[in-house]
Amino acid sequence: MMTTHCVRTIFRCLLLGAAVFLCATSFTPPLSAETGAEAWLRYSRLDRQTAAAYEQFPEAVVLGDSSVLKSAQLELVHGVAQMTGKTLRVSNILPDANALVLGTLTELRVLAPELRPPEKIKNDGYWLKMTNIHNHQCLIVTAVTDRGVLYGVFELLSKIARGENITSIDELQQPFAPIRWVNQWDNLDGRIERGYGGRSIFFADGKVRSDLSRAGQYARLLASIGINGCTINNVNAAPGVLEDSFIAQVSRIADVFRPWGVRLSISVDLSSPKVIGGLDTFDPLDPRVAEWWRKKVDEIYRKIPDFGGVVVKADSEGRLGPSTYGRTPADAANVIARALKPHGGVVLYRAFVYNHHLDWHNLKNDRAKAAYDNFRPLDGDFDDNVIVQIKNGPIDFQVREPASPLFAGLRRTNEAIELQITQEYTGQQRQLCFLVPMWKEVLDFDMRVDGNATPVKDLVARRVFHRPVGGFVGVANVGLDANWLGSPLAMANLFGFGRLAWNPNLKAENIIDEWTRLTFGTDPLVVKTISEMQLSSWHVYESYTGPLGAGTLTNILGNHYDPGPESSEDNGWGQWHRADHQGIGMDRTVATGTGFIGQYPPEVQVFYESLTRCPDNLLLFFHHVPYTYVLRSGKTVIQHIYDSHYDGAEAARDFITQWKAVEGHIDDERYRDILSRFQYQAGEAVVWRDTICNWIYHLSGIPDNKGRVAFQAQAVSDQHN
Repeated sequence: MMTTHCVRTIFRCLLLGAAVFLCATSFTPPLSAETGAEAWLRYSRLDRQTAAAYEQFPEAVVLGDSSVLKSAQLELVHGVAQMTGKTLRVSNILPDANALVLGTLTELRVLAPELRPPEKIKNDGYWLKMTNIHNHQCLIVTAVTDRGVLYGVFELLSKIARGENITSIDELQQPFAPIRWVNQWDNLDGRIERGYGGRSIFFADGKVRSDLSRAGQYARLLASIGINGCTINNVNAAPGVLEDSFIAQVSRIADVFRPWGVRLSISVDLSSPKVIGGLDTFDPLDPRVAEWWRKKVDEIYRKIPDFGGVVVKADSEGRLGPSTYGRTPADAANVIARALKPHGGVVLYRAFVYNHHLDWHNLKNDRAKAAYDNFRPLDGDFDDNVIVQIKNGPIDFQVREPASPLFAGLRRTNEAIELQITQEYTGQQRQLCFLVPMWKEVLDFDMRVDGNATPVKDLVARRVFHRPVGGFVGVANVGLDANWLGSPLAMANLFGFGRLAWNPNLKAENIIDEWTRLTFGTDPLVVKTISEMQLSSWHVYESYTGPLGAGTLTNILGNHYDPGPESSEDNGWGQWHRADHQGIGMDRTVATGTGFIGQYPPEVQVFYESLTRCPDNLLLFFHHVPYTYVLRSGKTVIQHIYDSHYDGAEAARDFITQWKAVEGHIDDERYRDILSRFQYQAGEAVVWRDTICNWIYHLSGIPDNKGRVAFQAQAVSDQHN
């Protein structure tokens, strides 16, 4: 049989030829070229009529002079100038004309004591209000904090860029949760684990980069979507990041983050007291270790006064952890948390703790159970500035997973949901996969704790058990590529994460509409085409990779990208689908399987335990069924696998046709770049289709009732022979 590599090579050659032909034959006059570096902050020029509606304010009054307020002022002046061609006058005194007024509520009340927001503004919330001050029409942007004012400015500019009417605006926005962080998995040598957008913007050759302008631009992007924290290094942390000399270097990154209200944090290795600290132990209950962490944290805050805290990965995938000394994750988290507490810092301790040497012969073993089994017994043992960081699903960022039961299992412990913006198992930014609809399904999933409505978004945002802190963490992994993530369309996932972290009640349709208008302009054809493609892309990618909750069936022992269904089995990593000649799927039931379903609250257990109630799209995650099992659609499981892979490959090919409709409506550079990506994806979808269908056909011996798979498999075999 022809190998996956050979098939892939053929398709790539065909696509390269198509791309060369396209470049040689198209003579469409290009619009102005764009690199994607500005992302959704392009501030493209409005047409004359639209711009005129925003020119009633010749002046900007800025009340205060902090670095964050200065950023807000500069952003406002820059954005208005870019979009309207008019430069605002800037002052810090009472307006003598219609004005845009920026400042905290404290400062604003000096200017206009009669102004009162409709409700209390909390944390980083802001208020946009059209009002009259000293007989002048003013649009105020105010908040409790300077950072809130900055967020309000970005929201105002977004509205202008999208052509919204602001003549009678009165809008108060509050963030859903206090923790809205991104994690970068950057290594100190400049590589990025699971990074598909180039080298690190922070590190090179074991040092912090001399030029940090790109890091400052990233902080600006993060601030524009309400992100208030960034962890700059890999969760597989190098102990050297805590060396005093290196902390001094890291403080330079904090300096470029600070004007944008982004607090810097770092990932730490729990063995650091021993590896770099000169101790003979890193036992979290040893007083010497506690003292080492106290002194180290004090040193960090001397250099970085607004340091956010630390992220910890331990006892996972070979990382050293508290189990070395028979201690618990709570012991390890608390020793650092107590050092951070006087400074206002937090510990985000990842719940990604599991044994990657599981005995795959034992049908009761189940990696999915690990997070709950490890952390549920510790509920209430963590200090109040510790947050358990929980992946959205119980395995590892697969194309479809149920919500982790641990979200419902912790009542007295702070939680944050970890979402993966970088597309490790979902196309690695080489294939279109808009993740917001996936994240929405998890965030909206009702855990039914104590029989009440308890969606995941409320559990992580402190709205159920009223815990001190919690929120949202996204693994972003931007790089030095001009368009940050390696693909201009993948930036919708970074934007979407920020919007959901601010307000998880937003609809995916509204988020992608906003992003498209800001990134590509307001041409109705462009907005409609890109929005529809993005919204369908997750289901398209899922259909030709991981059917019915079985996972993406990628090569988990290698690049996590190519189709490799056999790699899931016969090893200790636990991403099993248990496919054999009779059936497929993991039996995770309480009655006959691993018992994983028993980790959910009772109402959810009943939902998933029953074959008749379990949704088809998660069937193979929870149940092992024969290939002839009939789905709600009336198809058998095996026929669904065949059909979904063929339908998915066809849908991926249709992306090319849909994209060609916008030629001439956006700049030529991005048009051609994205077209070549869709051509590539169409070829990859066929590789996936043929690999999975041939694998499942030979495994099951059951033919495709449409005659495609057996014919195709024989044709490939004949060609190989």
